[in-house]
Amino acid sequence: MERTGPPARMTGLLAAFSAVLLAAGGLAATAPSAAAADADLARNGTFEAGLTGWDCTGGSGAAVSTPVHGGTSALKATPAGSDNAKCSQTVKVKPDSTYTLSAWVQGSYVYLGAAGTGTTDVSTWTQSAGDWKQLTTTFTTGASTTSVTVYTHGWYGTPAYYADDLTLVGPGGDPVVLPAVPAGLRAGTPTSSSVPLSWTAAPGATGYTIYRGGTKVLSATGTSVTVTGLAASTAYSFQVTATNEAGESAKSAAVSATTTAGGGGGGGGSDLPAHALVGYLHSSFANGSGYTRMADVPDSWDVIDLAFGEPTSVTSGDIRFSLCPVTECPNVESAAEFKAAIKAKQAAGKKVLISIGGQNGQVQLATTAARDTFVSSVSKIIDDYGLDGLDIDFEGHSLSLDTGDTDFRSPTTPVVVNLISAVKTLKAKYGEKFVLTMAPETFFVQLGYQYYGSGPWGGQDPRAGAYLPVIHALRDDLTLLHVQDYNSGSIMGLDNQYHSMGGADFHIAMTDMLLTGFPVAGDQTKIFPGLRPDQVAIGLPASTQAGNGHTSPAEVTKALNCLTKKTDCGPYATHGTWSGLRGLMTWSVNWDRFNNWEFSKNFDAYFVG
Repeated sequence: MERTGPPARMTGLLAAFSAVLLAAGGLAATAPSAAAADADLARNGTFEAGLTGWDCTGGSGAAVSTPVHGGTSALKATPAGSDNAKCSQTVKVKPDSTYTLSAWVQGSYVYLGAAGTGTTDVSTWTQSAGDWKQLTTTFTTGASTTSVTVYTHGWYGTPAYYADDLTLVGPGGDPVVLPAVPAGLRAGTPTSSSVPLSWTAAPGATGYTIYRGGTKVLSATGTSVTVTGLAASTAYSFQVTATNEAGESAKSAAVSATTTAGGGGGGGGSDLPAHALVGYLHSSFANGSGYTRMADVPDSWDVIDLAFGEPTSVTSGDIRFSLCPVTECPNVESAAEFKAAIKAKQAAGKKVLISIGGQNGQVQLATTAARDTFVSSVSKIIDDYGLDGLDIDFEGHSLSLDTGDTDFRSPTTPVVVNLISAVKTLKAKYGEKFVLTMAPETFFVQLGYQYYGSGPWGGQDPRAGAYLPVIHALRDDLTLLHVQDYNSGSIMGLDNQYHSMGGADFHIAMTDMLLTGFPVAGDQTKIFPGLRPDQVAIGLPASTQAGNGHTSPAEVTKALNCLTKKTDCGPYATHGTWSGLRGLMTWSVNWDRFNNWEFSKNFDAYFVG
């Protein structure tokens, strides 16, 4: 959120992922004729079964119907940032044996190779293939090699490549059989938003997949998980499958569990309307939109975020808030009038929160001392003004992940761990009615589908996906997440296509990710579970002056229709229909007033009638 003109900050953030194209070489060999007893060992090398049997980094791969070399399907894989779109599978082989690896490819800088051969790993490549071109290489396995990994990949910063009819011909290794179906699936004691599950280990399994209502929601390597992000007082059905190199077992017998009552897990705001309008009120500063007094905020606004509480220094944790000076805002009300207006809003059922951060308010809780100061100073603001809770609008460099902090479920970075701890302390202090909202940028949330922190090899922007551990740790306390779908570069959606701001498509794809969940950095063992629809609102700028990516009322209506009714969806296929989507957030009330209340009028027309 910005104080003055619309920034171009997000474009620069995403540009940090640009990679240098390095020269590369390959090892090519002429393929000998296969022996009569040899067989094609590659699984689904024709991609007629989609990506079954294949693992593509960063969600980069997809099965497409055109172009194809043979049959009706081929692989399309799209490099992005530091991901070269590597798609691979592990195949059983025999020791001391010769194999021929071949594939038809199309595109620039397309590679085909084999790793883990036990001798010399091989690869071959083409610099440019405007039409289908066959790549072939051979290798001999080592004396103790029983499996190899075959792969294709592109190159950093290049367009998508295509592959089809991939074969690995040679003597077959000892077959891997599907694991047994897991037995003994049972549900533990549910909360209002989660259900613990456990089961008996299945012979031959290397992992497990958990399904809710027939839809995959989690992956695990052990024999227990907790499914989170559930609605209160709701019955759910769960199943589990076992997986290994051969594939996935049949689903287990289903087990049912019903979450307890409690407003969805302890997040405050259970008395909010089913569809709520959230807006930021410029209370501590002036800009081109003009100052709006609290008493003059229309009744359309259900949650009013006071912008902003800011730290005395980046690392102090000492948050301060005061009304805009008269020299900047000649029509500013007195503190007494402001507090009285807050009470009047609350009496009318509205929630008023202090928003911490914003574009200029960098907050880094790098120490426990800063954490404790944060808690005490935020508490003082809440108490002084009689507020309902807290909005976290940490931007810029407030949150980033230390190198080696790679699992959003168990963060180790101090600024992340201390923020989580501080918010939990505030929640415990003020109780179940404490309203907690967050307004991260897409860079810190949805970009985590491709990148998380500095990555397994370093070199990525450590802020990528850095909000995910905070959201996940606080999901049971979270009232609303309204990601800023503006001031953003293009972001890859769950369809593995890039989506750009300004139209319905961007909001549909970004919101679908929050409600469906996604594997973080493409790791299927680290799935960020979707949030409940009542926890999600779409964040937009109220006018063209408020931020880059303004969306017209007609396009906002299309996005809402798609997400809540599954109409007007355009080319993107959502993973559900969420009539309980909470609503909309905007930057800001002031800019909406400047624009003759266009944003709030559109909300009222859609949800209120």
